Amino acid sequence: MEFAQKITRLPRAYDNERGAEARGIFGGLRGDLAKLVEGAGGCSPYLLSLMSREAAWMNTAFDAPEAVLKAEFARLHEVGAPDLGSELRRAKKRVALLTGLADLGGVWALEQVTGTLTEFADLSVNLSLRAALGAEIKRGKLPGMTEDDLDALGGMFVLCMGKMGAFELNYSSDIDLICLFDETRFERDDFFEARKAFIKATRTMSAMLNDRTAEGYVFRTDLRLRPDPAVTPVCMAAEAAERYYESLGRTWERAAYIKARCGVGDISAGETFLETLRPFVWRKHLDFAAIEDAHNMRLRIREHKGLGGAIDLLGHNMKLGRGGIREIEFFTQTRQLISGGRDPDLRERRTVPALGVLAEKGWVPQGVAQVLGAHYRAHREVEHRVQMIADQQTHLLPATPEGMEQLAAFMGVSREVMEADLHSRLEEVHELTEGFFAPDAIAQEAESLELEIPELDSEVISRWPTYAALRSERGTQIFKRLKPDILRALAKSSDPHAALLAFDGFLAGLPAGVQLFSLFEANMQLVDLVVDIVSTAPALATYLSRNSSVFDAVIGGDFFSEWPGVSPLAAELSARLAAEDDYERKLDQARRWNKEWHFRVGVHFLRGLTGAEEAGAQYAQLAEAALKALWPEVVAQFAEKHGPPPGKGAAVIGMGSLGAGRLSSASDLDIIVIYDPEDVEMSEGRRPLATRPYYARLTQAMVTAVSAPMAEGRLYELDMRLRPSGNQGPVATSWPAFKAYQLDEAWLWEHLALVRARPVCGLETLGAEFTAFRQALLAEKGQDRERTCKGIAEMRGKIAAAKAPNGPWDAKLGRGRLQDIELFSQMGALTAEATGASSMRVQAGVKGLLRAGLIDKTDSEALMRAYRLLWALNLSTRFLSDKPFEAEAASEGATQLVLRETGSQDLASLRDELQSCTERVATMIDAVLEGPDDEG
Repeated sequence: MEFAQKITRLPRAYDNERGAEARGIFGGLRGDLAKLVEGAGGCSPYLLSLMSREAAWMNTAFDAPEAVLKAEFARLHEVGAPDLGSELRRAKKRVALLTGLADLGGVWALEQVTGTLTEFADLSVNLSLRAALGAEIKRGKLPGMTEDDLDALGGMFVLCMGKMGAFELNYSSDIDLICLFDETRFERDDFFEARKAFIKATRTMSAMLNDRTAEGYVFRTDLRLRPDPAVTPVCMAAEAAERYYESLGRTWERAAYIKARCGVGDISAGETFLETLRPFVWRKHLDFAAIEDAHNMRLRIREHKGLGGAIDLLGHNMKLGRGGIREIEFFTQTRQLISGGRDPDLRERRTVPALGVLAEKGWVPQGVAQVLGAHYRAHREVEHRVQMIADQQTHLLPATPEGMEQLAAFMGVSREVMEADLHSRLEEVHELTEGFFAPDAIAQEAESLELEIPELDSEVISRWPTYAALRSERGTQIFKRLKPDILRALAKSSDPHAALLAFDGFLAGLPAGVQLFSLFEANMQLVDLVVDIVSTAPALATYLSRNSSVFDAVIGGDFFSEWPGVSPLAAELSARLAAEDDYERKLDQARRWNKEWHFRVGVHFLRGLTGAEEAGAQYAQLAEAALKALWPEVVAQFAEKHGPPPGKGAAVIGMGSLGAGRLSSASDLDIIVIYDPEDVEMSEGRRPLATRPYYARLTQAMVTAVSAPMAEGRLYELDMRLRPSGNQGPVATSWPAFKAYQLDEAWLWEHLALVRARPVCGLETLGAEFTAFRQALLAEKGQDRERTCKGIAEMRGKIAAAKAPNGPWDAKLGRGRLQDIELFSQMGALTAEATGASSMRVQAGVKGLLRAGLIDKTDSEALMRAYRLLWALNLSTRFLSDKPFEAEAASEGATQLVLRETGSQDLASLRDELQSCTERVATMIDAVLEGPDDEG
């Protein structure tokens, strides 16, 4: 027999008389199968009674259990409504007997046992509801519906909750259901009549499954997980349930929906409803406040059930007691709630697989996940044995020594071995989960610590409770536990008082505190990072107080991995945007994504993991990736109203620092938009536009998508003044007009601007045409060296007159500084025909100057040395603050960052080096630009 061949373990008959009776019922059984039946009947009066009733059916099941069970399920589909209740009860006994023996003998794994019980529960709910609704349709009580609509239950659907939703039903589970219906399938005047029919059908279904008759019951049915069950009907309109969760839903309901599954009825409507609730269940930011919510739920359960004491196995609750099943489930579900909003892979309904995914993603240590998974399965098997003894929905271990002896026999081991194993597992579960949920309160330690560190001004600390982030009692309690670690970290900084003031500014800028403080409490390394940031980079600290959600990225697993580059970044953002179905949510998603990566670049630079060169390139690549991913979304949204782009399409050209691939932390983006109309005059859409206004408005839509302030702020500021004719010209320029302008009308400065121009997104073929035209144009215009020198000399004079440097630490403005060097290098790219892709970088322009004989090798080395020094100073000071750098007022952390990046020993020597190198560069540029006049 197939069943006998798979037996891997055996119970012992606790009552030998019952065991012999069980064996006698089947008569001809031999070997392990006979021992299994004898042990099962000898330990469980309930299983013995089932054997006596269903021996003939069970004998056939021994040959092919899965096939016989499938046939039993198929038989139920043919049962008429009058006999359905009786036949479901008969089938329940058969399923209970087969799964019980398969479980006891190790023939089926735990997952197959619980899965089979759940499949039968799904079938029972479906058939009983179908019968009840069929009766309502025959009576004409479900408007517009016929028997053909019964496959989808006329728009009704049942959410299977808890263990039923996760295919984890235990041997004597009740079933938790939420019954809803799709109100959009009914006319407004028919709504109340339809609702009445669904309510009646739900009650009929519940009674058919739940009521005890002479034949027993099918499943105890619990409908109380629905919204506000004290005042709502047993079957609700989906829209009403949605409103409830959006406005009143609580953390325990979010946790309940982790396992929710639409198992019966209109599956499409049910899946749509669950998708609607996704933002409620799975928050867009890491939700560490869920930890305290779950902890408070555990405490309330313990207090209500009186389960808070030490483990005493006699009468211990395997579900709710110390170290029990619920602690593993809470641990798992809370971790899922924290991070499942950002990672869909974590939205696993089943407990053990969910632990595996959490470990794989780095949210739970691998060893902890394996131990808890093994204990969960062991706990569930014990729970099954307890319930099999008398078919009771209990989770309590026996309260007497005799009962423990009986359970040990059912488990196939001695009582001593069973109790030692149980105690060990329960204690280990408690130890692994308790620390996660219940951090120690240490407010008194914080108060004493303030007294021990005189560098920390108590007057500053005393005003913290008045800040918005600490106005809620919950936020205050979490912060009290954090305070000692924060104060220690501040005291360890190079300038504790300055660090305290900076942290004070950060705390004052926070609009709320619970989520962020919960995040810190669960990830204490973030406290050190915050102190590092506030004591070094005030600009980044201010940014953080307004965008604290970026901390989510730090603990996301790959925050400190290698920089991915433009294409992977653009692909990642594109995938996130595709997952959103609303245009505004797409724009906010782009902003959230950009903030996280922008923060990553800043932290890596702050910690010295990257230098100024790398950070500048990464800021530029991040901006380019954002434009690449967002442009198709803007085009698609615009095309919904006005049709697809007429002609070939448009390309976005990066100019200035974006084109050169080097930005600072606060750079604007210089772009122009060109389009190829290909002689097409109008778009084709619901509201067609002529080609020129089409592309002008499309460009404005792109500007709005990037620059408009939204709930998540701005993405970037866009600057389009480098387009033909500047602010006087159209925001988008046709390709023929652009070429004509550049050939016949453009000024020298516009040709110089093209040195750093390159396509960043949009139509690739047009981008390639632009690149080829740019190279040919610059090669032609660069031949007139005298014109170039004279024009650049005039431009330098105008810039100097219009913009004075902001003191001696201004790396950008002034003679021999960044802007001067960049302009000079563009001249090199132009005059030496160095107009390929690499010409956008200053290094290529300097090489062009050298090849053209305008400078010698010594000059080129001095030029590049000055440029690198100035770029490092510029990126560092812009990173530290949006205000001019003041050496006298800079914190010790800020000073050390500037010295690290510039390679200087102290600020005095840095200032001397700046003056020396910029004077030499300015003299060099003067000599080159004056050369043609002297020769003339």
